[in-house]
Amino acid sequence: MEPTGVPDAAYYQRVVDCQWACPAHTDVPEYVRLVGQGRYGEAYLVNRATNVFPGILGRTCDRPCEPACRRGRVDEEPVAICRLKRVAADLRGDVSDRLPKAPRVPNGKRVAAVGCGPASLAVANDLLPLGYAVTIFEGATEPGGLMRSSIPAFRLPLEVLDAETAAVVDMGAEVRYGQPVASLARLLEAGYDAVFVGSGAPRGKDLDVPGRHEGDADAHVHVSLDWLASVAFRHTTAIGRRVLVIGVGNTAMDCCRTARRIGGTEVTVVARRPRAFFRASPWELQDAMEEGIGLLTERAPRRFVVEHGHLVGVELDELEWDERAEHSRVVGSTFLPADDVVLAIGQENAFPWIERDLGIDFGGADLPVVDAVTMSSTRPGVFFGGDAAFGPQNIVWAVAHGHEAAISIDLHCRDLPVTTRPSLQGSLVSQRLSLSQWSYANDFNPVGRQETPRVALERRFAELGVEVELDLTAEQVAREIQRCLNCDVQTQFRASRCVECDACVDICPVGGLTITEDGPEAAVRARLTVPPAGGAEPFYVSEPLPQTRRIMVKDEDLCVHCGLCAERCPTAAWDMAKLVLVQPRAGAIGRAVTVG
Repeated sequence: MEPTGVPDAAYYQRVVDCQWACPAHTDVPEYVRLVGQGRYGEAYLVNRATNVFPGILGRTCDRPCEPACRRGRVDEEPVAICRLKRVAADLRGDVSDRLPKAPRVPNGKRVAAVGCGPASLAVANDLLPLGYAVTIFEGATEPGGLMRSSIPAFRLPLEVLDAETAAVVDMGAEVRYGQPVASLARLLEAGYDAVFVGSGAPRGKDLDVPGRHEGDADAHVHVSLDWLASVAFRHTTAIGRRVLVIGVGNTAMDCCRTARRIGGTEVTVVARRPRAFFRASPWELQDAMEEGIGLLTERAPRRFVVEHGHLVGVELDELEWDERAEHSRVVGSTFLPADDVVLAIGQENAFPWIERDLGIDFGGADLPVVDAVTMSSTRPGVFFGGDAAFGPQNIVWAVAHGHEAAISIDLHCRDLPVTTRPSLQGSLVSQRLSLSQWSYANDFNPVGRQETPRVALERRFAELGVEVELDLTAEQVAREIQRCLNCDVQTQFRASRCVECDACVDICPVGGLTITEDGPEAAVRARLTVPPAGGAEPFYVSEPLPQTRRIMVKDEDLCVHCGLCAERCPTAAWDMAKLVLVQPRAGAIGRAVTVG
């Protein structure tokens, strides 16, 4: 087998599971440790360097890092990474003097961004410090895009949204509020050096079944995103007592919980598939159920029932699914009375303002053809990101797209190929303080995941904007920090020092180490101390050992970074070394500039 390169930044980043799973590759273990030390401002800045909006994402992220968390393999409950991000944001203090700044002298290049949501703001965040003039066109009167119009204030308080969007805008972005782009052709004629489209997926899907436009159904059947925006901007302040929400994604959870707060006393979510196949995040569903939302599964709307010109309910098909919930058949019908219905069955892109003769190709679902690495469209100089590029995803994905698009825009404006990407830089720094003492806590703490405090039910419904989730208490933070396994502190092996005594193999608590003959990967796998865990991680493979030419193999899926191998090794062949990474950002090629 090929030896693992040391240090190989990409390899070592990959085995920091939480960081690798995060689309923005936020340095989770580092900010968790900083929170544990009470250095909240520094923890916030570590977050902001990659995800740009720690306070927002600490409340709204769909947490791809947590299912990947190595702690979840030990006791089934990952570290509460997202909530610790929020702690860092809420307790950060004034960090304004440490945020990126735009230079006094601009570089003469002008970039236009369509939409003032997370993707465009991430682009501006990366380009403004390089001297670019960034103009953002926004149809609304305030920044944030769908973060403002579609995420209810009981999940994302306006003061948090305002503070973190302002941090980017105040850096020097020109935002033209109330100016939606009506024609990309005209925008291109304005002479911008590059255009970024971060307009989101702003249109909720409608449902064309019988009765949809009969009588007063149009007034009482609402489309999710439009309705949430109407509530957010106080155009809608009430809804009927009996409300049906069709759909079971996170937007549906926002809709049903919002309806519960503005007059819906009997709110029911109608799901097409069985509960095991819901798209909503488990914690979103849990919050909805806690607030008394009803749930009806394996039902699909057949028709809206209108009597004497008034909507009275919905007739639903009862469905029976196969084992994988891929195919169904109708086995009956159900009538549910309703005063109002909210359709939360998905989101769509809407590009009526992009002319189809500009050299921008469109594919399925009327989505632009976008390169997933460079974020480039088929027209040079026009880039896409966020929901506008690949359909509805979470905010953290939009931020990640914005970072990549900013790299491409910078390269494009300097007449360099956008496919020339800056490389990931990394190094390993030993954490050894003495023979058996490390600079980090490597003792396993069996404490369980801490439950996020919540506002009492009766208080939640008193006012629409009452935030439901609260910060973890100081005691909870201390316990949760101790659950982190410090996965960025890597096992570092020096084959030249190994005497093949098997001490490390014996002491490894998970059986993740093996000294064995080299050979084809399948043969090596068959000889491992513990059968391969079968996860997504690669194996660590050493250079040939000096005495027998055998190799040291570590199953990264099993390793819990406890450091016992390094403590036990009599020759210091093993060490525990912290991974220090510098994420690729705009300006990293051909400039001596550090961004973020």
